[in-house]
Amino acid sequence: MRHTLHAEWTKLRTLPSNAWLALAVVVFIVGASVAATLTVDTSNCPSPRECFEDTTKLSLTGVWLGQVAVIVLAVGMVAGEYGTGLIHLTLAAQPRRHTVLLTKATVLTATVAVAGTLGVLGAVAGGRIILPGNGFTAANGYPPLSLADPSTLRASVGTVLYLMLIALLSLGIATAVRETATALTTTLALLLITPSLTALVSDPEWHARLAKLSPMTAGLAIQATTRLDHLPIAPWAGLGVLAAWAAAALLLGTTVLVRRDQ
Repeated sequence: MRHTLHAEWTKLRTLPSNAWLALAVVVFIVGASVAATLTVDTSNCPSPRECFEDTTKLSLTGVWLGQVAVIVLAVGMVAGEYGTGLIHLTLAAQPRRHTVLLTKATVLTATVAVAGTLGVLGAVAGGRIILPGNGFTAANGYPPLSLADPSTLRASVGTVLYLMLIALLSLGIATAVRETATALTTTLALLLITPSLTALVSDPEWHARLAKLSPMTAGLAIQATTRLDHLPIAPWAGLGVLAAWAAAALLLGTTVLVRRDQ
């Protein structure tokens, strides 16, 4: 196990594109979050106290873009090896295929955890600096963003966990389908198209049910810190739904990997 972990870490860090993708996770989260924060101003509200803006969630908006880099990184760890034929050497060195996938998952989640943490910290810091200038001040009912606040801490930690689960979901799908373009398309469709299809459902009861099952919609509920009673699903329960999707994808990927030829 230790040697397999070392091998996977070596492959990850020696491929230049992986380093750029990890950096992209940080840059995309911070950049998109700052851009979103700059566009919101209390002057557009009837009064500053009537904006009802969830400033924590707003400051973490960049995860929408950051997760794309996470998906590409995760898919490349498996589908990229099938594309180059490196998978033959990997499986020859470690015949226990479930161990191969486990070590890939471990290295991937550790990398995403570091990149995601840096991105989230940068996004929260950006929001803390920018939002007061846009009217979101303590005097108007919007305390400065701080990780000392339990809700902000929960949203921040949950966002990092969200990215880690997205990585595992993508890894599982990539292992099952093997082909890079197919894995990327499948994962992005599952995450991005599902909410759009849910929005087309007019029946309120079914709309709520589908929103609870949508991996991205449910998972991102963890970012909410205000008006929690209006969410389709509670924050931690929503993250649990995403975890179930990731577990199912990994189970599928493991089953296919173990049963098929190289």
